[in-house]
Amino acid sequence: MLPGGAALPSLPPAAQQEIMARIQQAMPQRPGAPLASPGPAPTGPMAASPVAPAAPASPPEEPLSSLERFFATRLAGEPQPLRQFGYETFTAAPGAAPPGFGALSDDHLIGRDDELIVALRGRVRQTHTVRVGRDGMLLLPDLAPIIAAGRSIREVRADLDARARLEMGGTEAYLSFGALRQMGVLVAGEVVRPGVQSLTPLATVIDALAAAGGVRKTGSLRAVRVDGPRGSRVVDLYGILTGDAAAPDITLREGERVMVPALGAAIAIAGDVTRPGIYELPAGAASASLADALALAGGALRPIGNRMLVYQGDAQGRRVVAEVAPAGLLRRGDAMRVAPGLDVETSGLRLVGHVTAPITRSTGGATRLSALLSDPRLVRSDAYGPLGVIWRAERPARQRRFVAFPLGRVLAGQADLPLQEADEVVVLARADIAWLASPPVQRALRGEMGEGDNTCPALLQVAIAARSSPARFAHARGAGFPDLGAPACPAIFARYPDLLAYLLDQSVVLTGEARQPGLYPVPDDTGLDVVIAAAGGLSDAADLRSVEFAREPAETSGSIPLTRIVLDLRSRNFAAVRLSPRDALRMPRGFADRETGPVTLVGEFLRPGVYDIRRGERLSELIARAGGLTREAFPYGAVFTRESVRQRQQEGFARTARELEMGMVQVAAGQAVVGTRGGAVDVGSAVAAGRELANSLRETRAAGRMVVEANPVVLAGRPELDVLLEPGDLIAVPKRPNEVTVVGSVLNAGSLQFRSGWRASDYVRAAGGQQRFADGGRAFIVLPNGQSVPAGLGSWQQGGPPVPPGSLVVVPQDPSPYENWAFVRDLTQVLSQVSVSAAALAVITRGAR
Repeated sequence: MLPGGAALPSLPPAAQQEIMARIQQAMPQRPGAPLASPGPAPTGPMAASPVAPAAPASPPEEPLSSLERFFATRLAGEPQPLRQFGYETFTAAPGAAPPGFGALSDDHLIGRDDELIVALRGRVRQTHTVRVGRDGMLLLPDLAPIIAAGRSIREVRADLDARARLEMGGTEAYLSFGALRQMGVLVAGEVVRPGVQSLTPLATVIDALAAAGGVRKTGSLRAVRVDGPRGSRVVDLYGILTGDAAAPDITLREGERVMVPALGAAIAIAGDVTRPGIYELPAGAASASLADALALAGGALRPIGNRMLVYQGDAQGRRVVAEVAPAGLLRRGDAMRVAPGLDVETSGLRLVGHVTAPITRSTGGATRLSALLSDPRLVRSDAYGPLGVIWRAERPARQRRFVAFPLGRVLAGQADLPLQEADEVVVLARADIAWLASPPVQRALRGEMGEGDNTCPALLQVAIAARSSPARFAHARGAGFPDLGAPACPAIFARYPDLLAYLLDQSVVLTGEARQPGLYPVPDDTGLDVVIAAAGGLSDAADLRSVEFAREPAETSGSIPLTRIVLDLRSRNFAAVRLSPRDALRMPRGFADRETGPVTLVGEFLRPGVYDIRRGERLSELIARAGGLTREAFPYGAVFTRESVRQRQQEGFARTARELEMGMVQVAAGQAVVGTRGGAVDVGSAVAAGRELANSLRETRAAGRMVVEANPVVLAGRPELDVLLEPGDLIAVPKRPNEVTVVGSVLNAGSLQFRSGWRASDYVRAAGGQQRFADGGRAFIVLPNGQSVPAGLGSWQQGGPPVPPGSLVVVPQDPSPYENWAFVRDLTQVLSQVSVSAAALAVITRGAR
């Protein structure tokens, strides 16, 4: 088959490849020139395929033309100025000739200087590339000249085939185009580069305009005139640009001229249309109907409900805004904006909040809550069931308010509520309800705003309301929890700032033995069973015989009395108790004989360990529960510590440190030097030393030790010494010691073997005696039970009482350099006692373990 599609005898594949190679060699290789197709074209001669150029970079935005500026003034407020329609289609790079493209039909006329490729196969194997001469003849060897110019491809192909068969028996001829001739077309008028443009016979009016650099925005696209041998015709390019079925004839013949006149009448169409822009009216027209104008812009985006606002000028040049009737006309220079008649949403409902996905429904399909929530899977599993709210705009003032409804009952099909247009049904999460008792909300209820709370408008509204009416949120104030990192503002309250105050007003306060006490918003006439279920139920220790119920009356005049009653709910008929917002319930804890914490026994017990205790249990009872003491136990040295005692001791240390610092300030203000024994001491150094003592005292951890009797035999005879136990107590009973420790200002401090009948003086003498600056008159003994007694080392004393094993003999240093500061001396003694007691406690406890 020939490239033009005529049926000729088939060739072997090798012959076909040779012909196509010769055709490719004969084709021009300039950029944009038509290339021969490697295979047969389906309709007509060989198609020319243009080389795809690289994608050009986006050109910079052109400045507005005078017409565009004119309409930009009339259509002030548009997001972007409107542009004249269609002109960017004809722009081309300077100097670039439009390439030939498309397939050559069988009716294409061959002209002078066209290059043809003729392949002869059969008895004669030849391939000739020939050009149609000036005389229009096609000259081939061994064949008579053939008239080609002015004839169609179909005619020349048939003539060539007939002659080859006649004059070269057994030879077949194949015809194809090589290079197309160039023809000159004059493009004049409102184009960028007017003049003669070199085009191929395949070029159209659009190619000619592109070769001339495109049409200026002062030129017309609807009255392009083509003059030539075929006469004169007017081409309306809008038929091509808008895809009109009745497209104009844009083909060009050699000798024709393209003239672009000045721009005709134009209108602008903006707003809700498919293709906003500035459009030229048909040639010679000064106005257009509304339907035709909308058709130019691709039609309105809405099929109905549009308002056509036209901006035009009056006789004095003033801009006038009018509304165009459906049968109205748009005149030259008019600008029209297509806008909605009423841009409001109607007949819509929304489901938002803690749902799987926010949805919008029509009131036609969901006029009741049950219809909107027909599928329970729309609501997430951890939604707050007792209450949901509807954000409703009341008619006719459109004031918004909240309407409560029981979400759980609606989902169960036990309750329903009619809906109105524009209702927003809000589903709350359990986390949103827990936030009502959070520290940010509690601060707002006190009229305060913490750091970061200002970003939440809901907290700001509650704080203002609490300041203006302190009694409004009295039921909710104080029902919060410690700060556990609550979010500053959940998303639902950021979207509906009024919702927080509404939920607080609708809340019931549940305290006491509930698993999750707090604030629970409910609709009016809600059963207590719903609130208890929302709180996770009651704890096992709740005393249902005396449930406190408090309520404020709904209607009051003057004062607001608070009604408080005690309910017996042992029947667990919680649904019978109907609640209203602002009610308060307290689930008390039943009295239990069991204490709230354990007591620890360590050391010489038969069964040491951690023991739960009952109220009023004494030490002797616990020792008996532990199996008593071992034979090696030393109850006289028992260590008994208690947390409440430790806290009081710690407070005493802090108080003493403050008194020390105040005394130092008074001494420094009263005198600069304190004389002692004929010398002088720098007060500044003494004050610094006192501060170090005060800091040391603050850092010292109190032991919390109590002096108790732990001998079961003694406790049996003297029950008044049997101490009552508290949770957290620790009792350590060590083994019987066999040493006495001597510390302080002695020559060789350490532990000595216990000697029966020895006194403190004997142990000090065995430790090498007192040092030079020791103060024996102030020496003391720390007994194993924690008591302290004088050691009796003074010159007028008799050596003190006998020292029991496990005791600690302390010989302090003489504080005479600071004898004028009695509080320093006393403090030194206190610190030494504290240090010794703590050290002794640690040693004894380790030994007991």
